[in-house]
Amino acid sequence: MTRFPKALVRLVFIPVLFCVWQSFPLSSRAANIAAESEYRAIAEALSGFIRAEIQQKEIPALSIALIDDQRVVWAEGFGRARTNLGATADTMYRVGSVSKLFTDIAVMRLVERGVLDLDAPVTTYVPTFQPKRGFGTELRPMTLRQLMGHRAGLVRETPVGSYFDPNEPSLAATIASLNETELVYAPEARTKYSNAGIALVGYVLELAEKRAFAECVQDLLKPLGMERSAFVRTAGIEAELADGLMWTVHGRTFKAPAFELGISPAACMYSSVNELGKFMSAVFAREKGGVLKRETWEEMLKVQFAAPEQKQGFGLGFSIGEIEGERTAGHNGAMYGFATQFTGMVDAKLGVVVIASKDFANTVTGRIATKALQAMLAQRKGTKMPDFRTTEPLDRATARELAGNYRAGQRGFELRASGTNLFMLWNNGGYQQTVRRLGEELITDSALSYGTVLKREGKSLVVGNETFERVDADVDVMGRKEQNLIGEYGWDHNTLYILEREGELWALIEWFEFSPLTKLSDDVYAFPKYGLYHDEKIIFRRDEFGYAREVVAAGVTFTNRNYAYLRKVGPRKDSMVEVKPVRPIEELRPEALKASPPVETNKFRAPDLVELNTNDFRFDVRYAREDNFLGSKFYDEPRVFLQRPTAEALKRAQAKLKERDLGFAIFDGYRPWYVTKIFWDATPEAHRFLVADPAKGSRHNRGAAVDLTLCDLKTGEPMPMPSGYDEPSDRAYPDYPGGDSARRYYRDLLRTTMESEGFTVYPEEWWHFDFNDWREYPILNTPFEKLKN
Repeated sequence: MTRFPKALVRLVFIPVLFCVWQSFPLSSRAANIAAESEYRAIAEALSGFIRAEIQQKEIPALSIALIDDQRVVWAEGFGRARTNLGATADTMYRVGSVSKLFTDIAVMRLVERGVLDLDAPVTTYVPTFQPKRGFGTELRPMTLRQLMGHRAGLVRETPVGSYFDPNEPSLAATIASLNETELVYAPEARTKYSNAGIALVGYVLELAEKRAFAECVQDLLKPLGMERSAFVRTAGIEAELADGLMWTVHGRTFKAPAFELGISPAACMYSSVNELGKFMSAVFAREKGGVLKRETWEEMLKVQFAAPEQKQGFGLGFSIGEIEGERTAGHNGAMYGFATQFTGMVDAKLGVVVIASKDFANTVTGRIATKALQAMLAQRKGTKMPDFRTTEPLDRATARELAGNYRAGQRGFELRASGTNLFMLWNNGGYQQTVRRLGEELITDSALSYGTVLKREGKSLVVGNETFERVDADVDVMGRKEQNLIGEYGWDHNTLYILEREGELWALIEWFEFSPLTKLSDDVYAFPKYGLYHDEKIIFRRDEFGYAREVVAAGVTFTNRNYAYLRKVGPRKDSMVEVKPVRPIEELRPEALKASPPVETNKFRAPDLVELNTNDFRFDVRYAREDNFLGSKFYDEPRVFLQRPTAEALKRAQAKLKERDLGFAIFDGYRPWYVTKIFWDATPEAHRFLVADPAKGSRHNRGAAVDLTLCDLKTGEPMPMPSGYDEPSDRAYPDYPGGDSARRYYRDLLRTTMESEGFTVYPEEWWHFDFNDWREYPILNTPFEKLKN
């Protein structure tokens, strides 16, 4: 079946329970600030760059503010915050980890008053906090300084109330769950970024002030002039809040979830670029006092636990670095559906805030912010402006030519062609990158990453100072114990994938980070010593038959989304949705035969349907049997028809496979319109995303679309694929990253072979291919029995 985009995630907003106060009214005016005269050229250049980036990266909305000391010198919104609401500089967003700065500043106000001590054991304030240590007894006590500087050794996430947890527990319950965890490192031993740590800092604030954390921080926001910002969603915020866009590496998009996190002090602030611009000015005005004393600001802006001459690292909350030799301080934020960059040159007093309404688009917001600061500094110094060029996609032929596996000793990467996209993934994990052109240069550029340059030298590729040679890919088969762990775990809004690459288990966590896992025992693995969850464990909990019921990854429990199905059919059987027809098929058939297809006024080619035969192809026509999604027979015979050019291209494609002893097994080709109408009328409303609307017709009705898979020509057996035919799941997407390498290999081989002869894969179904001229044929309704052999 060819279907409409799936709505697999149902999102429900649960009201915040822990604190409610007055809703600050938000202005309905378009709150953009025109660029001051000296910044007009910069604003114009940045505007062009931003428009190109949000179009290329499919970002719905983006807002930016430039700050020169105590002035916002330009602020503007681009795109649409919601369908009926354009983005402005007053558009509200969830700013993620930028929240940490306000939590830490609120605590530092109590430090100034002598209520809290940065270097006292945190158990002085939270006596019940007792995580497992595992390092013996001779440890430094954990302190607020360590927590705020990410040197406490805590896990990244709390077991309860984490980034993943939609249950909105209290801050107290969230912190209590840390007693179930074990320290990853001894305090001060190594930097370990921790949302859990800043949640604990916020809990100390809550206990010290004897009121809800969000109320405490609101008292900080008011003197900063940030009266629209808050750590809870008010009616005023809701009125101007952008819709966040979620996405996956395989191409599914959905609306961001709206729940609040138990780790609220680390991530849950709502704000705008205009409001954060006021905060930037407060950081620049630290010598004038304000919310903190100057010496307190300077302590926060100093790298903590620094080695001699170290200029980059975490201060107290702030991330400290350099751009063009200027000291910078700020933070980024990644919150469901949003990406934020807040960076200021604290001595030059130039700053920028960029927020986008697309999940994990921090590479984009970070690049825009850096270019803005470089441009502002260049103007002040009279030097050269940064390069505002944007990249272009590769052509399909170049992507296919470069695709393959490359190695230089133990290091290597895979380049995988997907239409005009060329995806790059290193063998030590990280984010999947996209290779594009910048002039004559090949460079990675996507919402996830930018800047890896690939130089072609014959059949080799040079990255940095290393030359990578193309090698043959291995299609590995894992042992049964490991196979039983492969799958999808967790929630619709954040799914953990356990997959196989090069014979080893990997995790794909938080939608985007690929992590090779080190086996410690049959059920216990370790994340690598880098990445989001470095040196944390991943523990599988199996049933008595060896199937994984759930996995505890970095202290968070993810349930197996397919456990019931695995127990029923085993891990290697294809799955298929089963839909009960709302009415009997034989009742619907005569109605559909009497109905008429939609009227089309375009000029079309004359149809020339020809029948495929079993001498050329193997058939597996599910709609001529009852083993299809509706459990009913729709065709009297297992016959397949295609428009003549489509059939000829299919034969050429199969000829390319024969040297591998592979061929095609055909599921479906031309489908009379009345069958499409039966599908629609028989399918319950909740499942109609599975089928095409007969009012518009199906691509199959035109005769230039084919559903098929690969099979072994010697045995006739189908080759393994990531999903079953007509399976309405993420596994059906042509770029689905999970499963095992054999299934991905055969799926990609099917695709590249078909594309080489002018076919295009359907975005949600690896088995469905449209020939390049499919739009040139009309919707047809001729039954099989009336077609010539």
